[in-house]
Amino acid sequence: MPLDPQPPPQRWLAQGRGSPRLVLVVVFVALLLDNMLLTVVVPIVPTFLYTTEYEGANSSVAPAQTEPAPPALRAPHFSSLFSYFDNTTVTVLGSDSPLGVPNGTESSLQPPSSPPAPQRGCLEGDEFLTKENVRVGLLFASKALVQLLVNPSVGLLTNRIGYHIPMFIGFTIMFLSTVMFAFSGSYTLLFIARALQGVGSSFSSVAGLGMLASVYTDDFERGNAMGIALGGLALGVLIGAPFGSIMYEFVGKSSPFLVLAFLALLDGALQLCILQPSRISPESTKATPMSTLLRDPYILVAAGALCFSNMGVAMLEPTLPIWMMQTMCSPQWQLGMAFLPASISYLIGTNLFGILANKMGRWLCSMIGMAVVGVSLLCVPLAKNIYGLIGPNGGLGFAIGMVDSSMMPIMGYLVDLRHTSTYGTVYAIADVAFCMGFAIGPSTGGAIVRAIGFPWLMVIIGVTNLAYAPLCWCLRSPPAKEEKMAILSQECPLQTQSYSRQRPLREFPLTEDSDVEEENVE
Repeated sequence: MPLDPQPPPQRWLAQGRGSPRLVLVVVFVALLLDNMLLTVVVPIVPTFLYTTEYEGANSSVAPAQTEPAPPALRAPHFSSLFSYFDNTTVTVLGSDSPLGVPNGTESSLQPPSSPPAPQRGCLEGDEFLTKENVRVGLLFASKALVQLLVNPSVGLLTNRIGYHIPMFIGFTIMFLSTVMFAFSGSYTLLFIARALQGVGSSFSSVAGLGMLASVYTDDFERGNAMGIALGGLALGVLIGAPFGSIMYEFVGKSSPFLVLAFLALLDGALQLCILQPSRISPESTKATPMSTLLRDPYILVAAGALCFSNMGVAMLEPTLPIWMMQTMCSPQWQLGMAFLPASISYLIGTNLFGILANKMGRWLCSMIGMAVVGVSLLCVPLAKNIYGLIGPNGGLGFAIGMVDSSMMPIMGYLVDLRHTSTYGTVYAIADVAFCMGFAIGPSTGGAIVRAIGFPWLMVIIGVTNLAYAPLCWCLRSPPAKEEKMAILSQECPLQTQSYSRQRPLREFPLTEDSDVEEENVE
């Protein structure tokens, strides 16, 4: 009896490499870690910069909790009356002047009546916090700006060498970026780490989504797979901000990034086992040039929906925590927890509408989603405390989940219908649209808040989403490329180059009678 040349683990890996489900697992984990790193910095950066730059410059002797103003009011008795403020009470310590105690006590109770609240979030230095909106916005936008520039090159690279090697390159860069975040102590180093993350994210997202589209050729299955993969994205967003705020407050700045670095190593091991990143596997068919795809109006409409719907939450990331610090007196842990309703509802939305969108119509699902995004953003400034943010943020996350889970499969469907079925380039365009939202949103959002205020920023982006929503009607029934050419040139559509999948079963029916004709031929 011949012995099996492969031991059981290697046999399992050989069988698993051909399984679309394991590919889906790899993409799910990659998107999860990418978006955990994307959002874990949201509650950390504003308070970290305030602690290191503002408090470091203004409290050289006294602790951060001690306000410099009250001692100045008691200048004549400075050596004998020195106040330390905690969260609830004001205590006057040590007095050498019996006549100065009553007056000093009476006067010290008035100015400190407001400082105890700032320690819990309403921090002093409003001018610094206003300027910090712009700096934090630019730091958050740097990742998307770099990703925006790298995406087209990654799309072309995947068409030439396949998806496996770019996917592993993305993991390597993401790991380096995570370690750099852990040990960065200045704004400049944080900016570089964020930009480096954009490069790694570009490789991971473009290669991952293209790989899914290539292994799930059926449109219905592809929609379900995209919904599950976007669930990984949603889970990363869900865990990232609360995880970062809690770890930063109770453990330290480096702790959340070191945990993510360890998880990234596990993801790299998973990719080595399943994807074989040393193997070059170029696309079997020549890809449609990106310039041609960018001239397709249907692809542009879908990309615009992705851009504007995600621009809303991108504007919230740098501005909402600072607005909460100024108006709600929120402690540090609440700055990340404010995004929890949006993350949970996004996770539900992507998984739910990955299936439902195919039944109700993806164009309708995305149109409703953009309308709900607009209404939710208009309701955000009405919140008076963190509990008032639950409804608007929950609706925002659910609606963005509707748009993303509808538009990602539409991108692959439009390429199948109107171009050649290679997916690296079209998902590079989808990722570019996504990144434009996360680049324009934070960079302009901080400047708009500084100029006209946070409520007007929400009005602008909310109305923009409401105005764009009707354009999703155009995606209701996009024509096949051959049909459009036949209408324009009045020539036989069969003489044009028809699209074909990488593993074609039959040609796409160009007319209503084509199925009958094919059966007669057989």
